[in-house]
Amino acid sequence: MRWRFVALSALAVVCAGLELVAGRGMSPGAVWDVLGGGGDATERHILLQLRLPRMLVALGAGACLAMAGLILQSALRNPLAGPEVTGVTPGAVLGAVTATALGLAGWESPLAVVLAACAGGCAGALLLWLLVGRGGGDPAQTAVHGVLVSAVLGGLTAMVLLVEPGELGSVVQWLVGTTEGRVWEHWHLLWPWAMVWGVAAWLLTGPLTLLRCGDDIAMSAGLSVRRARTLALMCAVALTAGAVAAVGALGFVGLLVPHLALAVFGADLRVGLPGAALLGAIVVCGADAAAQLSSRALAATLDSGRLTLPVGALTACLGAALLLVVVRRTPSRTF
Repeated sequence: MRWRFVALSALAVVCAGLELVAGRGMSPGAVWDVLGGGGDATERHILLQLRLPRMLVALGAGACLAMAGLILQSALRNPLAGPEVTGVTPGAVLGAVTATALGLAGWESPLAVVLAACAGGCAGALLLWLLVGRGGGDPAQTAVHGVLVSAVLGGLTAMVLLVEPGELGSVVQWLVGTTEGRVWEHWHLLWPWAMVWGVAAWLLTGPLTLLRCGDDIAMSAGLSVRRARTLALMCAVALTAGAVAAVGALGFVGLLVPHLALAVFGADLRVGLPGAALLGAIVVCGADAAAQLSSRALAATLDSGRLTLPVGALTACLGAALLLVVVRRTPSRTF
């Protein structure tokens, strides 16, 4: 297991390096010059003030979404439970967009965005809980109601756009998910938030492991199921809100990365949760590097210097394809 962490850590370093050299405006040689202490003022600004915080935000947001997905799937005993399909991500997007439209938050005040996203994520999770009720342990019912809740919250977000059409740019960024334009302020807010809630989630890995075995087994072991599930969902909502406030709604990361983490690290969540965080960071950072390289190739092919492919579009397309493969290969997957 230790060597798996070492190998994945090395892969994360490779993805981070690709992220730094993938963008436009600097050649890979110029990047290495700046890292070695050289380069002119413009190159140092591009690398140290734009590319480096963008890379760190991608790593942190990916880790948050992956941990949130694993927590949700374990607490609800549902392999289809993820921030994207349980109302948490759409609710966080709605909260952030609404606060921005009301003038209470914005990119210049990321803390207000995080608080608004947390409130929206809690509202989305609460709405799903009210609809599912006692059938919350049924995977199919939870998935269906999660899609309905996400559709309702997405419709409310569209209504906010109709009321405040000037917020189109913010809505698109949060709905699609992008790391473009992220600066040190976003990172300084994201990393302590992710660390606090990540540690809190790790402290709950014992109860989460029992919850995955079923409520009856958990109660027979002396666990307060209601309290443990509530605390776990709070951690998942907070982690999702932090990621959404930083990069928007990146699709399928919180849904599929937990499955990969369980396959690589096993069912022990004391190992699986940090492993999921590492895998999520790799996936988002690697996807962002691939999106930047694709943007450069498309811009050169179409002769359009302003063409940019957001990382959220790439994760959504690849995630949908992988989900189809998983469902077809394991149609009766349960915990």
